[in-house]
Amino acid sequence: MEEQIKNFLFDPTVGKIASLLVGVAISWAIIKAIQRNLLIKIKDTDNRYRAKKFSSFIGYIFTILLLTIVFSDRLGGLTVAFGVAGAGIAFALQEVIVSFAGWLAIMFGGFYKTGNRVQLGGIKGDVMDIGILRTTIMETGQWVDGDLYNGRIVFIANSFVFKEPVFNYSGDFPFLWDEIKIPIQFGSNYEMVKEILEKVGKDVAGELSERSKQEWNELQYKYRLEDAQTAPMVSLVVTDNWVEYTLRYIVNYKKRRITKTALYTQILQRVDETKGQIKFASVTFQLVDSPDFKVNIAPSKDTN
Repeated sequence: MEEQIKNFLFDPTVGKIASLLVGVAISWAIIKAIQRNLLIKIKDTDNRYRAKKFSSFIGYIFTILLLTIVFSDRLGGLTVAFGVAGAGIAFALQEVIVSFAGWLAIMFGGFYKTGNRVQLGGIKGDVMDIGILRTTIMETGQWVDGDLYNGRIVFIANSFVFKEPVFNYSGDFPFLWDEIKIPIQFGSNYEMVKEILEKVGKDVAGELSERSKQEWNELQYKYRLEDAQTAPMVSLVVTDNWVEYTLRYIVNYKKRRITKTALYTQILQRVDETKGQIKFASVTFQLVDSPDFKVNIAPSKDTN
């Protein structure tokens, strides 16, 4: 029994495994200590997140290198076996491999980063975490009106970046164009309507015009784009039932609902102050050439 224990303890393979485990444990202990004591001092959330991910990635690389170094003398004879096994594993885990490739594309291709509002595979929300195999999103919308969180956390495989379009609401240009439509009755003061909408648009959303214009100019240097109007703009069309005004404005991608509420509130107040010069329209129906109706009333019969 003692001889078997000695043979086991002094077995070269056991020694290599023990060395590997000790080396991996020490390296990951150092990485975790750095993450807890040094990286936590980084104030910027995005930079702290990237530093933490990079340190973990270094840990995985070091583990693979340590495994290769410890068992380097045994790898030569296993090359063919590893090749055959690798082909089978690659076929069985092709989705995992594509997801890993998607992670590389996301990290180095600039598709999106943590904190961005994106739409992936039909799911819209804010990116919480970008893992090696999947992206974690806090979902918005669905049964909740507007771009508000609904509380559902969604995990999406990174392979989606190769299969479907990636919509980024807050990438190089963190603004969106939005519109509201106001139906006005025929016979209202049309010029006054336009003045009110332009004034309200500048009061509520005009502050973002200059900031978004600068962002758009920088985007034009990076990509081939035409110039765009970022100041609030009013247009109108005539329908069968009313004159429809459209107020187009620029808004922060996280404040669409708040901005729309402020716009509608001021528009209602300004229209009320016109004392009937402007009236909102609603759907109306008009009967044309109604037919004549003939009604025959039979005399009542005395049952007595």
